[in-house]
Amino acid sequence: MANAEADQILGRTLSRVEKTAPEPTTKVAIVVSRSSLERVYLGLIMANGARMEGINASLFFTFFGLETIIDKRMNNLKVATVGNPSMHMPTLLGALPGMSAFATSMMEMEKIDIPPVAEFITMIHDAGCDIYACKASVDMFHLKRADFCPELDDVISIGRFY
Repeated sequence: MANAEADQILGRTLSRVEKTAPEPTTKVAIVVSRSSLERVYLGLIMANGARMEGINASLFFTFFGLETIIDKRMNNLKVATVGNPSMHMPTLLGALPGMSAFATSMMEMEKIDIPPVAEFITMIHDAGCDIYACKASVDMFHLKRADFCPELDDVISIGRFY
């Protein structure tokens, strides 16, 4: 009798777990608002991971994150060395000329099969990720559609992004 009771309790528990299990993620929206290399790669890697798992992904570039998708600037992004506690160096040292370029060169992303930003954006876009620029930021910085990489799907308001 004890085994039957235990089976009944276990059955009710499993039934409750099945009813409360979260739905699988089907869509992610990623906002990139800064252009330091470590923040840009964070968004790109997350979008790529989502697409590789079959999850719809959209990237929304706003404020200084727009540097990431500006054709002439996207391959010149650097690691932030000033005010970055993860650099484990005094802020004054991070402000020295060339320190940001030096820190960027130390990352060696290609050695771990992470492509340069422009190539990564093309790869993600070709995998089906939507790439948008924030209309308010584009207007604020006086940018034109021609300033951006060809992978940019549209310049939209945040209301359209949702």
